[in-house]
Amino acid sequence: MSTAQPLDSVRIGIVSISDRASSGVYEDKGLPALQEWLTRAVHNPIEWEPRLIPDERELIATTLRSLVDDARCDLVLTTGGTGPAQRDVTPEATLDVADKEMPGFGEQMRQISLCFVPTAILSRQVAVIRGRALIINLPGQPKSIAETLEGLPQAQPPVHGIFAAVPYCVDLIGGPYIETDEAVCKAFRPKSAIRSR
Repeated sequence: MSTAQPLDSVRIGIVSISDRASSGVYEDKGLPALQEWLTRAVHNPIEWEPRLIPDERELIATTLRSLVDDARCDLVLTTGGTGPAQRDVTPEATLDVADKEMPGFGEQMRQISLCFVPTAILSRQVAVIRGRALIINLPGQPKSIAETLEGLPQAQPPVHGIFAAVPYCVDLIGGPYIETDEAVCKAFRPKSAIRSR
């Protein structure tokens, strides 16, 4: 009788970028929202690398480099700082550390958000690959974080969330095999890339 292989451990960096939350003006809601959704969606054991930092381009870039190069994160998700305001510099800092840009993630996030608000076109989220890690900018609001990750499966036609593509992307760049709870988010892989258990 064969026994199932243990699930790969996944190291995930979560970064909340906010001047006011990082200085204690109000409670940060980004990190708990990211952690709560990922805990529900991902079956693998997760090693967390949380960071709460202000909207400073060089600090954001340094944080992202450190999470990938030093902490060896497989996936890094940021929240906040993606609008058009002067202090919103998360996309620029993310592109500063990129080896490759992955424009489809930002396009799909805006598509999802447009189902709710016309101002979704003002969001500038990007996703990039650095080394063997995927870095994705997410919106700042907890509700929007969940919507963009999960999509709108009940809509007609259904709108795919971006996380459905994350596990296969991580596969392709040499990261761990991520398995998801299909009730939250069904990961898509070509049949040839699905690992039997």
